[in-house]
Amino acid sequence: MSSTIDDPEQVAHEQALAAGSAEALEAEASDEEEAEEEYAAPGRRFLLFAAVPSWAISMIVHIIAIMILAFITFSPAVDKVANILNVANASEVEEVEEFEVLDRLEPLEVSEISDAQPVVQSTVDTTSEVVEVEVSTDVDAAAIQVDLVDFSTETAPRNDLMKEIGSMTGSALEGRSAKARGQLVRTTGGSEGSEKAVALALKWLAAHQLPDGSWSFEIGPCTCTHRGSVKGCFTGATAMALLPFLGSGQTHMEGEYKNTVGRGLAYLVRTEQPNGSLIQGGGSMYSHGLASIALCEAYAMTHDRQLMAPAQASIAFISYAQDPVGGGWRYSPRTPGDTSVVGWQLMALKSGHMAYLQVPPNTIQGAIKFLNTVQSDSGAKYGYAEPGAGPSTTAIGLLCRMYLGWKKDEPALQRGAEFISNRGPSPNDMYFNYYATQIMHHFGDEYWQKWNNVMRDQLVNGQVTTGHMTGSWEVPGGGHANDAGGRLYVTSMATMILEVYYRHMPIYAKEAAEEDFPL
Repeated sequence: MSSTIDDPEQVAHEQALAAGSAEALEAEASDEEEAEEEYAAPGRRFLLFAAVPSWAISMIVHIIAIMILAFITFSPAVDKVANILNVANASEVEEVEEFEVLDRLEPLEVSEISDAQPVVQSTVDTTSEVVEVEVSTDVDAAAIQVDLVDFSTETAPRNDLMKEIGSMTGSALEGRSAKARGQLVRTTGGSEGSEKAVALALKWLAAHQLPDGSWSFEIGPCTCTHRGSVKGCFTGATAMALLPFLGSGQTHMEGEYKNTVGRGLAYLVRTEQPNGSLIQGGGSMYSHGLASIALCEAYAMTHDRQLMAPAQASIAFISYAQDPVGGGWRYSPRTPGDTSVVGWQLMALKSGHMAYLQVPPNTIQGAIKFLNTVQSDSGAKYGYAEPGAGPSTTAIGLLCRMYLGWKKDEPALQRGAEFISNRGPSPNDMYFNYYATQIMHHFGDEYWQKWNNVMRDQLVNGQVTTGHMTGSWEVPGGGHANDAGGRLYVTSMATMILEVYYRHMPIYAKEAAEEDFPL
C-alpha cells in the first residue's frame, strides 16, 4: 500500500527533469543556496557579535561614522582645491602661448556686433566744448561700454597714510591740486606765459579727440600739418594726450576737461586686453608703458575703484613682459631691453607704486640689473642697449636711478647732472628735453634755475598762437620720435615739460616723503 503525499519540491524537480530545463535547475539551486544563507545568517551574525567585545564594536561604529562625516564635510573642498590646482597648472602651460601671439591679434570688427555707435555715459558735466572730428575708416568704435564712477561712496578709502604719502608729497602728485599748482608755479620758476601755454595746449588736445574717446598720432581729418607716421597706435596716442590733462590736475571727476578725460580713460579701459596688455595696432611696449602711466595716475588722483583693476592689470603685464634674463623691456614682451623702453615702464611702475598698487620687488630688481649693464662712468652716463653716453639715454637712466633710490649726494648722479646741465636744453629734441628737465627740477639748486630759464622761454615762444593749430608745437628735424609721433607727440611732451613745476613734486625737497620702491 502506497499512500503518498506529493512533495512540492519533488514534483518541481521531476517536472524540471521531464522538461529538460537546465535553467530551471539552476534557479532551483540558487533558491536553495539563498534559503540556506538566510537561515544560517542569523547564526553567523550572532557568533560574530558574541565573539567580539562590545568596546571594539563601538569603536568600529564610531570610526565609520567619523569617516562618513569627514567625507561629507571635506569632499567638496578637496574637489575645489583639485580644480584650482588643475587650472593653475593649465595656465602655466598655456600662458606663454597666449602672449606669444600678442602682436598678431586682429582688431575686433565692431560692425559684426552692432551698427550703433557706443555712448560712454558719464555723470559729469558736458559743458566743455569739444570739436567733433570725423573718425577715419580704420578706427573702430569700442564694443564695450565703460562707465567711470563719480560718487565718493564708490571710491577707494582714503586714510591718513594715503593723505600723507599717496595723495601725494615727495615725488608724487600733490602739486597738481589747484591750490598747490599756483603756488608752485610762482615759487619754482613757472610764469604766466608758461601757464597760458599749458591752457592753450589742453584746448588744442581736447579739440582733436576722436568721437570714440581716443586720439591718433595721425590726428584725423583737419588742417593740421606735421602729422605722425605711426598708424593704428590709438592707445599710445590716447595716453600721450591724456597725460598733460592729468599733469595739470584735470581728471574725469573734476576740472574743465573732465568729460574729455573721462572719454579717454574709458577708451583705454575697454581696449585693455584680458591679460592687461594695452598694445594695439602699430603700438609696442612704448604704448603700453604710456597707457599704464595714464591709468595709474588717474587712479592715484581719484581713487576711483573702476580704474583700480585696469591699472593693476597693466602693471602685472609690465612684470610679465620684462626680459627674464636681462631685466629690461623692448618693443615686444620678454625680449632683451633698451633704455628708452625701460624708462616708460619704470615710470609706470613708479606711478603704480604711488597709487598703492602691487609692484613685484623682483621686477624692480630686474630693472636695476638692466641699468647696471648699460651704464658707463660708474653710473653717470647710459647707453641704449649696452654701455654708452648718449644724451637722451643718459637722461633716462639718471631719472630712473633717482626714482630707484639714489640720493642727491651720489657721486655718479652729481656727475650725470653736471653733464646734462652743461649740454643744456635741445632746440628740437623733445625726448631729451622731457627727461632732462625732470632731472634738473629734482636736482634743484643752480642747475634748475639755469636750465629752466632757457627751457621755459624756448617752449613758450615756440608754440603756435594763431589759426587752427593754436596751442600746439611743431618741431621739424627732431629725429625719429618727432616724425613718428608728429604734432600730437611734440605737443604732449612740450606741455608736460611746462607742467614740471607741479606735475611731480621734487624728489629731494626737504619735505619729500620716503617712497622708495620695495626691494
